Amino acid sequence: MIPPEILLEAYARGVFPMADDGEIHWFSPEMRGLIPLDDRFHIPRGLRKALTKHPFEVRWNTSFREVMLGCAEREETWIDDIILESYCELHRLGCAHSVECWDEDGLQGGLYGVALPGVFFGESMFSRKTDASKIALVALVNQLREWGYSLLDTQWMTTHLRQFGGYELARTDYHRALSQALKQYQRNRNEP
Repeated sequence: MIPPEILLEAYARGVFPMADDGEIHWFSPEMRGLIPLDDRFHIPRGLRKALTKHPFEVRWNTSFREVMLGCAEREETWIDDIILESYCELHRLGCAHSVECWDEDGLQGGLYGVALPGVFFGESMFSRKTDASKIALVALVNQLREWGYSLLDTQWMTTHLRQFGGYELARTDYHRALSQALKQYQRNRNEP
């Protein structure tokens, strides 16, 4: 298991781990993917329509391990037992969270990630039914706005994430934004 303090320090420095063939590798991409938490966040029309039907009950942190296992259900995954146990420990400590979409058939999708003050680092998402992970993402964005967070890190940008207004920052700019977000959140919390 990766010690929690090492994981959290890595995230605070813009670095994250992934497993490959039983080895842990650390990454700090040249271009970093982000989802905007301001009015640039975009909900595609079809998803907006699906949201009005409330196809899922959205829950937080009720099945963290199951969400990670759902995210690992793919041909190639970086989620091995070391990653699984390390993040489950972060969850136990209140530093990692899952957003889950449930229906009468059970857990249908969701996402998980790591939270530092003012910044959420999205790790992975999965869907067993249409729109489940997307609805979890919308719920996450709404909650992060409520908490006063300023960064939603997605590690790498994908076509899937661009539809939500996802964008990239060069590593130097990302590190600056990360540092500023962590400091700004603390300043806001300390104001009377």
